[in-house]
Amino acid sequence: MSERGILIGIAGGTGSGKTLVANNMFSELGSDRVVIICQDSYYKDLSHLPLDHRSRHNFDHPDSIDFDLLISDMKALLQGQTIFPPIYDFVTHARKPSTDAIGPHAIIVLEGILTFDNPELRNLMDIKLYVDTDPDIRFIRRLKRDILERGRSLESIIRQYEESVRPMHLQFVEPTKRYADIIIPEGGYNKVAIDLIKTKIEALLRERE
Repeated sequence: MSERGILIGIAGGTGSGKTLVANNMFSELGSDRVVIICQDSYYKDLSHLPLDHRSRHNFDHPDSIDFDLLISDMKALLQGQTIFPPIYDFVTHARKPSTDAIGPHAIIVLEGILTFDNPELRNLMDIKLYVDTDPDIRFIRRLKRDILERGRSLESIIRQYEESVRPMHLQFVEPTKRYADIIIPEGGYNKVAIDLIKTKIEALLRERE
């Protein structure tokens, strides 16, 4: 691929609907043109810590993300190179030994709560979207996800939300809303916003052709 890819950043609180927005772009613009990268894949490996210590780690602080590797991979992907992002195991809080190869695409969607926190990463983005959803809805969604997909107990989810998720959201996530080009209420269910973004992306693609 000779032309630089288009990087779209999607930020917002946990459970806000970032993944649904990304998936809607994937289906609307075509899977052959879009690849979705999740910031959660770039959590730092905690395998050096005892297992009972790992679950107490603050996963909502920017220090929990391997931004050096994430930035390096985004630059490589934008330049048409293949990357091998980590696969993170949310049960053991460690990286799996295997990885999947991801080749260049015209449109790269990077989604995660802290995608706008790092200035160098933010400056790589062509479009920045912030998904804005009420806190009670976000908490319920996170509760369901962590129980069904990550094997967490109700008590541990509530404790983590009170001790780190909510305070970190107020300190690090919510303030990055000011960097967004577009703020999307209701996330992927906001069809008007999704259609407008699709139109903008297609215009960018035409410019680069």
